[in-house]
Amino acid sequence: MLKLGIPVIGVEDVPRAVEFWTTALGLVESEEARSETWRTLCHADGSGRALGLLRSSSPAEPHPRLHLDLFAATAEEQRAEVSRLTGLGARVVDWDLYPPDPDFVVLADPDGNVFCVVDLSHAPSGPTPS
Repeated sequence: MLKLGIPVIGVEDVPRAVEFWTTALGLVESEEARSETWRTLCHADGSGRALGLLRSSSPAEPHPRLHLDLFAATAEEQRAEVSRLTGLGARVVDWDLYPPDPDFVVLADPDGNVFCVVDLSHAPSGPTPS
């Protein structure tokens, strides 16, 4: 039976992506299947794999069909995380598809891959169930 593995992000500069995503999400780089073109990032608490980084020569998509959502508990935490992530090299994207009163902010990592920082206290997402 199949089980879902990890999301993989295509990047141009693997070491730069490792630095950004490990710092952004508190992950650690694994030696598992490590190569010039691949890195596995794991949860720092040892609970397993979290993210794969694969060198890619194709450009990042401006409106990807699949992306990462990073969760913040409150609007204040969301603002602080957006500020922290932009300090690490992310940029705020001039997103043309925002709904009225969005609960998310669209950012791009240093390679241009778009992701969202979602305020879970704000509708329509609302708090996650326990």
